[in-house]
Amino acid sequence: MPYDFKLPDLGEGITEGEIRKWLVKEGDVVEEHQNILEVETDKAIVEVPAPRKGRVLKINKEAGDIAKVGEILLSISEDGAVAGERPEEKPEREKEPRMEERPKSVSVVGTLPEEEEEAIRAAPAVRALAKERGVRIEIIKGSGPGGSITKEDVLEASEKLKKAEEQHGPIERMPLKGIRKTIARNLLISQQKIAFVTGMDEADITELWSLREKEKRPLLQKGIHLTFLPFFIKAVYHALLEHPMLNASLDDVHEEIIIKKYYNFGIAVDTPDGLMVPVIRDADKKSILELATEIQEMSGKARERKIKLEEMKGGTFTITNYGHFGGIFATPIINYPETGILGTGRLSEKPWVKDGQITIRKILPLSLTFDHRVTDGVDAAKFLTKIINYIEDPALLFIESA
Repeated sequence: MPYDFKLPDLGEGITEGEIRKWLVKEGDVVEEHQNILEVETDKAIVEVPAPRKGRVLKINKEAGDIAKVGEILLSISEDGAVAGERPEEKPEREKEPRMEERPKSVSVVGTLPEEEEEAIRAAPAVRALAKERGVRIEIIKGSGPGGSITKEDVLEASEKLKKAEEQHGPIERMPLKGIRKTIARNLLISQQKIAFVTGMDEADITELWSLREKEKRPLLQKGIHLTFLPFFIKAVYHALLEHPMLNASLDDVHEEIIIKKYYNFGIAVDTPDGLMVPVIRDADKKSILELATEIQEMSGKARERKIKLEEMKGGTFTITNYGHFGGIFATPIINYPETGILGTGRLSEKPWVKDGQITIRKILPLSLTFDHRVTDGVDAAKFLTKIINYIEDPALLFIESA
């Protein structure tokens, strides 16, 4: 008896995933717990194992398809049957489409005549296709039995819509999926749930620059790439001790502010597939060198798509370096449900007043976005000033570190 293997619950509230790669093909014999496919979901790639031993009869999803939790991915036979469709069951494509009809219209005097309000006749798969193509199904004239809308009707309407959009010039369409889909969803949630305010300032990090230049070459020989980020993490941590509202989240249901007593820092990493945010845990307990090593490891795993889902969860504050790509100031979007995110801009040399003299210094632009529901502008400004004090005088980081 063939076994239908469905996409299992992957945890973390995940409801769907993109089939990234099949590791088997129809006709292959698989062992129990053997990895049979890769599913991309919520920025991570998850390898899915076979639930039992047997021969792969049929693969129902292709690479690039979206599969929802509970959908059948493939069928496995334990009796060595030849790959193909099961004879006892009529193939899905040959089944008659089930039409969905709205209930009859009802008023205070009873049921209205059916001709006053026609139901839209379309199978669930046709409705899903219309939604996927961005076509309003209610404006399509059905060509199927009884005026039902067919797949061909939807495709024809979709082509007409494309031509209408292209009348002003050539366009290109690309599917919103994978990391970009996750980013779009998370940013929309953040924008809808948080009251954003961004404050900006500049820091003279000439001393920090000299310290890093002095230490980075010996460390590079040991395989450690020393960036400014470990120093920024330490500076933010010390500033959070005095401004805990920036290391918090808001519980909307219970109307409570949750102040985190732990310090897990998200670090934004640009990858070929989009932005990912690995989390450096217990940053308060790690040295500059330990942070540098972990940042290097986590960034590499993110770019190689080997990072695990749990390694991007549980952050309390995020740091993003958009200046690496040329930006000066920006308004970073908070990684919900956190309360703050620090952005660092492009480092440049500027004339600066130092001890009453105009001199050339290395100046770093900073942007702090915070949730105004949790804290106010005074607290956020003092927090940002505290960070600047630490990175302008890096000796303070070592003096105050445990």
